[in-house]
Amino acid sequence: MTVLPGAEQETHVAEEVPGIAGRSPAQMAWMRLRKDRVAIICITVILLVVLVAVFAPLITKALGLTDDFNNKLIKDGGLPGGPLHSGISWSHPLGLEPLTGRDLMYRLLYGSRISLLVAGLGTLFTVVIGVTLGMIAGYSGGWVDALLSRLMDLLLSFPQLILLIALSPILVQVLDDKLGIDGNPARITFLIIVFAVFGWTVLARIIRGQVLSLREREFVEAAISIGASSRRILVKEILPNLWVPILVYASLLFPAYIGLEAALSFLGVGVSEPTPTWGRMLSDSVSFYTVDPLYLFIPGTYLFIVVLTFNLLGDSIRDALDPRASRS
Repeated sequence: MTVLPGAEQETHVAEEVPGIAGRSPAQMAWMRLRKDRVAIICITVILLVVLVAVFAPLITKALGLTDDFNNKLIKDGGLPGGPLHSGISWSHPLGLEPLTGRDLMYRLLYGSRISLLVAGLGTLFTVVIGVTLGMIAGYSGGWVDALLSRLMDLLLSFPQLILLIALSPILVQVLDDKLGIDGNPARITFLIIVFAVFGWTVLARIIRGQVLSLREREFVEAAISIGASSRRILVKEILPNLWVPILVYASLLFPAYIGLEAALSFLGVGVSEPTPTWGRMLSDSVSFYTVDPLYLFIPGTYLFIVVLTFNLLGDSIRDALDPRASRS
């Protein structure tokens, strides 16, 4: 076999050139997200909040914080001393609760566990229900689509906040009678259930619209032509193309549920005493804002920072997954 002059040199050069590795959409989105300073700051803050909530027992034990009542303060019926009557000191970094003398840092850390638990599970079940029913409605069409669409319209027409307040004692009692769940576990279960029941409709509509478009694409028609089942087409072909709206909606829904849980606790529908929650702390602090403003400012600021961080991260995730939707 005759080798042309220069052929060996060209082959050698070609072998030395490294191959260009392709990047998946997830890798490209992560690269864009890492370049976003706001996203990195938000991720750091969220990780700290989650870690503080998870290790709240260890943190409070290490700092010597308890949720015990201050008998002397209760007997005197007054406000804690220190700056602005807040009771802030080295032993109580965020101060004491007026009248009861319970440590605010202890209650704030343990309150974050309830808020994150309710918001996390509520978001999870909302996404699962919304994606499942949205995919079924968009792919099936016909009377199935019509029935599910009318159900979405029906649930969207309900005044959710009023129903949450009205149904709270009824559903909590049902959970106690039927499942043996009572007290605060029943209230937490109630919040997660109603969040999922009334929250899936918007996501289902978004997914339905995406599926109506995707089911006409060539890769879906090819899967149908080779005899693939509807379940395989939905799970293997359509679902991987829905992660962008799912992730964006979930990242925005999580902080909304944190705020809603706090609002319901503020209204007395959420978790009851003695279990601390952010909303309960805000509700109790309203009576003392003129004489102990830090009692209102500390939990309110913490709640504001957490919700704002999740919202900003949701915007950053949306921009990373869809670079055409920039914040310019």
